[in-house]
Amino acid sequence: MNRELEKQRLYWDNEIASFDSIYSHAKGTLGVVLDRVFRRDMYQRFEYAMAHAEPIEGRTFLDVGCGTGWYSLELARRNAKRVVGLDISEKMVRVCQARARQEGLADVLFEQGDLLHHDRSDRFDSCLGIGLFDYVRDPLPVLSKMRTCTTYAVILSFPRRWTWRAGIRKLRLALKRCNVRFYTLREVDQLLKQARFKSYDLEIVGQLFCVTAYV
Repeated sequence: MNRELEKQRLYWDNEIASFDSIYSHAKGTLGVVLDRVFRRDMYQRFEYAMAHAEPIEGRTFLDVGCGTGWYSLELARRNAKRVVGLDISEKMVRVCQARARQEGLADVLFEQGDLLHHDRSDRFDSCLGIGLFDYVRDPLPVLSKMRTCTTYAVILSFPRRWTWRAGIRKLRLALKRCNVRFYTLREVDQLLKQARFKSYDLEIVGQLFCVTAYV
């Protein structure tokens, strides 16, 4: 694992509880209210991803940067044929595996690793990269690899540049030695074309671009 990925791994190993509480609401009332106001687009991107993953039943999914498994597990609950969640944080993966066991979800598998250096000879109907490209220094190789792993569509999110929250977030993460990247509409368009996607749909969701790119 290169130095940049190692920094990311260490960051996420330390941020598991904080990150997971955004979805689980395992925090005080004030924290939940603040999340619903200032992180509303994180919940909206979840709904976007599930809607654009349809039909889910009987299909296969790769979830790159799966975190603590909220997307992968929901796909499995909705009767996906097979789901593979991939994350560079071994601690995140262990959380996902424990949750899958607790729910008896046998058709979801979680693996630790980086997509570019992970042996993925199998292909999936759809691939997710939600909250992933915020932290990828060079997104084009990752996008290209996702396309080669996929037979139908890739569902993505990109944090928008020049929003009121971008500067605050950049400073907050810099203090934790975590790099974060933001995108313009033109940059997203160029990346998708360079990665050789045939077409894509894009929606502005709060501070994010949410994209469904078709293979």
